[in-house]
Amino acid sequence: MTRPPEQTLRFSPGYVRRAKAVITHARSLRWLAHPDATDADGLRILFYHRVSDENDPLTVRVRRFRSQMYSLAERGFRALDLVAARRHLEADPESGSPGHERVIGLTFDDGYRDVAENALPVLEELGFSATVFVVTGAVDGWVRLSWYDRQPRLLDWPEIERLDADSPLYFEAHSRTHPNLLALSPGAVRAELAGSKAILESHLSRRVRAFCYPGGLFGDRERRLAADAGFEVAVGASPGTNRAGSDPLALRLIGVDPSDHLFDFLAKVRGGHDTELPLRAPYRRLRYGAARSPAARGDSGPTPDLIGRFHS
Repeated sequence: MTRPPEQTLRFSPGYVRRAKAVITHARSLRWLAHPDATDADGLRILFYHRVSDENDPLTVRVRRFRSQMYSLAERGFRALDLVAARRHLEADPESGSPGHERVIGLTFDDGYRDVAENALPVLEELGFSATVFVVTGAVDGWVRLSWYDRQPRLLDWPEIERLDADSPLYFEAHSRTHPNLLALSPGAVRAELAGSKAILESHLSRRVRAFCYPGGLFGDRERRLAADAGFEVAVGASPGTNRAGSDPLALRLIGVDPSDHLFDFLAKVRGGHDTELPLRAPYRRLRYGAARSPAARGDSGPTPDLIGRFHS
């Protein structure tokens, strides 16, 4: 399936990724000097893509992932899938504060097979769970993930069905084709959201409750359509902590990058990266903000703010 250019999500250029890594290290080192100043209560949700030793801008090395997960356990954190983490926050609004259980939300985008091969054994060892967001058209094989010239192997439907029923991995929706939703008409966005939900539910024989906006790109319109589709929670990628009163269809996420050292990871877990990187918002607007006018999108209001992440 071929998408118009404004719908296609691609890797950020290499120089952008390198600059991001340098800034991340600097912020983490600054956090190390005053770590207690930012370690607040609430729920932080981490997201990954791949866990592998392949050379890929979206891949966290296997040994590094293992070290990160064990560092959570050693510090008294329990990692939970998105739905369970959100329920925990609702039941314990002061989660993370002294005297309360420390929980981290854990998610993986796109449904790569190496998540089951390399991340799942670590999660099982530690008693952690995680959400995997899948692109249903990519699993079916009729759409290709646009940022790859040679797409890595994805989990297939029998594997997804088995893992969802009998493992710490829980599968939720990530659209049908992984487009830039901001570039689509309202009807096309509905088809992406409701269609992926229905397809996934037909395979899992349970209610699909969570959605991940592709590339983290969404605005008021996309949030409203996610609610209309019946999703209970949805994630973008604006960094920060989530609290009991946070909008469940605009939850904040913190990405774990391949270049992150352990001190970067711990800074992200503890609050050292709860705000946007410098120049991130202008970069996102330059890259995706001219997708379409409000009229073409079917909006009555202004073009939505971009709440997104590197992809992608």
